[in-house]
Amino acid sequence: MRNTRSPHWRPWLGPESRCLVPLTAFNEGSWLEPVDPGVVMFFAGIEVRGWRSVRRVRDGETEDDLFAFLTTTPSAEVAAIHEKAMPVVLTTQEEWQAWLTLPWPQAGALQRPLPDGTLRVAE
Repeated sequence: MRNTRSPHWRPWLGPESRCLVPLTAFNEGSWLEPVDPGVVMFFAGIEVRGWRSVRRVRDGETEDDLFAFLTTTPSAEVAAIHEKAMPVVLTTQEEWQAWLTLPWPQAGALQRPLPDGTLRVAE
């Protein structure tokens, strides 16, 4: 989820739909991991529980739990593999708390790439 100005995403930008997803490594065509394995990182996540919709006519209405990651422009390490986007990664307790509690104008400021050199291609 990158275009947070889209009317499609607006209903889920509030704190009640946000979550933290632990990050140890992620794949953008190659596996990426934190340079410092002792650093705790989380993806900025969105969760919608109990979403009711008709996704396939033959299945009729279903109730599903939906999840997404906030994305942004890639850092240098990610751009070398996937030039379009990367998940937003939160690295401090202040960022985690902001993501979970602040109104969107403030929490939305977290939608930025990690500093270059924070990630590496996993071995």
